[in-house]
Amino acid sequence: MNSKKRNVNALARWALDIQLKPLRTMEPLIRPERGWIRAIRESIGMTTGQFSKRLGVSQPRIAALERAEANDVVTLKSLREAADALDCVLVYAVVPKARLEDVVRARARYVAEQQLKRTDQTMRLENQAVSRARLERARDDLTEEILRDYKRLWADI
Repeated sequence: MNSKKRNVNALARWALDIQLKPLRTMEPLIRPERGWIRAIRESIGMTTGQFSKRLGVSQPRIAALERAEANDVVTLKSLREAADALDCVLVYAVVPKARLEDVVRARARYVAEQQLKRTDQTMRLENQAVSRARLERARDDLTEEILRDYKRLWADI
């Protein structure tokens, strides 16, 4: 990967990390047992019949929609439409547990360690083991090399 592409990826990671930071640090929302749609519909006093008219579907479809959400099989499109019909906004995000830069760096280090582990094992068998300090330096160098060549970052090892 050329350096321009690497810089674009790094900038994209940085921008996405800034956008996701508030979500990563907030307490997780616990979905109501019977789902958000039903909880909101009931809390505002809307019947399934009234909701079905607003959504433009049959009343049995509302029960199926609420069941689908509670069972984690609802589509985003259905959720978005239901949210609109309830005068709500659908909030959807996939939030990494760590900063994206940290995820990429940790993966590069892991790949480097796996590659060096194989090499180190072979060298030990041949009675050519290297010092721990030299092995750590090689790991750090290989990590940086992998970070410059993204094709290797997520390849099977």
